[in-house]
Amino acid sequence: MRIIPPSELIINDDGSIFHLHLKPEQLADIVILVGDPGRVALVSSFFDTKECEVSNREFNTVTGTYKGKRMTVLSTGIGIGNIDISVTELDALANIDFATRQVKPELRRLTLVRLGTSGAIQPDIEVGNFVFSRTSIGFDGLLNYYKGRNDVCDLEIEQAFMKHTGWNELLPKPYFINADAELWDLFKDSTVEGMTIAAPGFYAPQGRWVRLEPADVHLNEKIESFDFNGRRITNFEMEGSALAGLATLMGHRATTICTIIAQRIAKDACTDYKPFVKQMIAMALDKLATI
Repeated sequence: MRIIPPSELIINDDGSIFHLHLKPEQLADIVILVGDPGRVALVSSFFDTKECEVSNREFNTVTGTYKGKRMTVLSTGIGIGNIDISVTELDALANIDFATRQVKPELRRLTLVRLGTSGAIQPDIEVGNFVFSRTSIGFDGLLNYYKGRNDVCDLEIEQAFMKHTGWNELLPKPYFINADAELWDLFKDSTVEGMTIAAPGFYAPQGRWVRLEPADVHLNEKIESFDFNGRRITNFEMEGSALAGLATLMGHRATTICTIIAQRIAKDACTDYKPFVKQMIAMALDKLATI
């Protein structure tokens, strides 16, 4: 059995994982992921008990209980690269024996739910709606670096999308990855079904034009008009594809739920969105407490 070298999996002197600074016993089976480090305090304010609080860089973590269910809330910061770090280290905490540096014979399955914010690109999706990313679309290219990428992606819709948009060969090849079906069943009565793009940036990768013009100024129009068997692309965010893809490859279940805080079609944004986010958190915790 492969022994993972210290250069591949860095363990701190106190026995914690390198970036997250968590120890294996501090991780619950249910993990809420948020981008904003300050949102960890908001989520954990709902907890009945707190057993640990850990902070390093943008990674803040609280583990506690909500309605008797043990949960961890972790901030990842912004972007796909931080999801690569967070999900890999969470899996290591669950499934690597830190003493032997080997994969454990019995694997632990985590439930990873990202609660984020997003901009809608369909006119009927309103600010304040909660969108469940039943399919995440990776514009980031991260999953293309991992073996097994094609085994977990929907290649038919991927090819249809690339043809429809006239995909630029200089861009990373997009990938389409589905959320966990059990989580969709859990949340479908409280959310809008979404097909969500995870972009590797906030500006040009999402079609925004401040001073630098996007390479394809019509790409968003092509995205908005894409239809695959009656399904359409609903919103932009920046992390969900890597979360869904890595979790599927590792055998965890995962999804992203986002509060809509901007309407890209109406060219409008809501800066006072915290009440909507708080409602989303309460809804998600109540649902997760039942599993």
